[in-house]
Amino acid sequence: MIQKIISNRINLVLIIPFLLGLLTVFSFAPFNYFFLNFIIFPIFFLILCYVNKKSKNKYRKKPYLINLFFIGYFFGVGFFLSGTHWISYSLTFDENFKILIPISLILLPLFLGLFFGLTTLLVGPYIRENLASILIFSSAFSFSDFIRSKIITGFPWNLWSYSFSNFIEFLQILNLIGFFAFNLFIITSFCIPLLLFFKNNKKLNMIFSIFWLILIFSNYIYGSATINSNKYLKINNSVNIKIVNPNFDLNYNLQLEQVENLFKRLVKYSDPKTEKETIFIWPEGVFAGYELSELYRFKKIIRDNFSSKHKIIFGINTKDNKSNGYFNSLVAIDNNFKVIYKYNKKKLVPFGEFLPFENLLHKIGLKKITQGHGSFTKGKINNNYQINKLNILPLICYEIIFPDFIQKAEPTTNLIINISEDAWFGNSIGPQQHFAKAIFRSIEGNLYLARSANKGTSAFINNKGQVLKKLNSSEPGSIEMSIPVVKNKIKNKNDLIFFILLFTYTSIFFTLRKKF
Repeated sequence: MIQKIISNRINLVLIIPFLLGLLTVFSFAPFNYFFLNFIIFPIFFLILCYVNKKSKNKYRKKPYLINLFFIGYFFGVGFFLSGTHWISYSLTFDENFKILIPISLILLPLFLGLFFGLTTLLVGPYIRENLASILIFSSAFSFSDFIRSKIITGFPWNLWSYSFSNFIEFLQILNLIGFFAFNLFIITSFCIPLLLFFKNNKKLNMIFSIFWLILIFSNYIYGSATINSNKYLKINNSVNIKIVNPNFDLNYNLQLEQVENLFKRLVKYSDPKTEKETIFIWPEGVFAGYELSELYRFKKIIRDNFSSKHKIIFGINTKDNKSNGYFNSLVAIDNNFKVIYKYNKKKLVPFGEFLPFENLLHKIGLKKITQGHGSFTKGKINNNYQINKLNILPLICYEIIFPDFIQKAEPTTNLIINISEDAWFGNSIGPQQHFAKAIFRSIEGNLYLARSANKGTSAFINNKGQVLKKLNSSEPGSIEMSIPVVKNKIKNKNDLIFFILLFTYTSIFFTLRKKF
């Protein structure tokens, strides 16, 4: 039966890789069945091996390299179709965009699948049933993930490391080696079980398998010890923070009366205590379509309910006086509605917050998905927000998925504040996948994290990735916590270790390849 299935070129090159790619979604949040990748990756690897074996006869009759490309490409199409289909939900809020839903569902996976297809095209000819091939395979796919995270605006979504978001003991090494080095380690781990079934060089395969098991076990022990050591942190100062999760519906073209009602509901959820010094965090997007200066008419609501001991952080559009454009901003205000800090979003979402090739696409009637016709202006360098001995790194929405922000953060940073509007994606898996990325950023930077996400998961996460308090997407209200001011010196600052490992893997590949 199996032989009959794999003897069919369409099955082997298209259907099976596509189905394997579809299944990968269950390894990520909210399912977190990471063990599936210990099945999916070996099957994917063995398909490449099989095509190489048959290349001298059956597959040589067809364009051989095209077969290798298609195996990776259709695996990638399935991977992105199942893992990012929720993006199309954002097109349902405007009648003008609904016609684009089929295009979003199809074109995005078809484009992103190229990263996998080009990878198997390049390394596929070298894949055999041996250790050297596992190393070059893992190197190639980890480097492909790295390129995908950097090229154009970058899209580091659902990289393989994220399948371990529920197992923080394994993640503590992120702080030492960085995200992409860990991603290489994870991909290699998924492929290592293959060594037990390879017929050649059984002794070497067994030695390397045992070595890798020791690495995995040692990493788990290190992670457990690191988490436990957090209990003995010396905390001299703390700051009270309250996160508000309003659970507002996403509405275009809000009237002033509606905005006033939103303010009153936010105040209700905030429940400020006059004498209690507190930083309140409201999410991004709650005043959709409005610019900061248009909200000044609601100063009285803020003055009447908040005291001089309070600061409020929230997301709002702000005007760029130089270009007359608009920023997607995070601002901090006092009880007189005076802006005491502003951060302008640097990583804008293509089509969501800016329109690529804007002059051309405007002519055919397209605009960005968020309210307003013009694209947002990209933020430039901003300093951290410093208050009450906290040095806060602000991240808006999907900026939380980029490790670069943690690597380039000020050395004295001791808190991440992430605000988001996850209502764009409804009850899909998108908001839960989004939240999972925040756990990784807290561990990488050894930083506490406070996240307010409308219609998403709002939470406090400590510097080891433990979720201390949270509100799910359907739970309006607030959570409050005294955040310790932690001074830490261990922060991953670059991807040097990743490139050292890539060089090491590649060197071992060429060394072993000559012997076999």
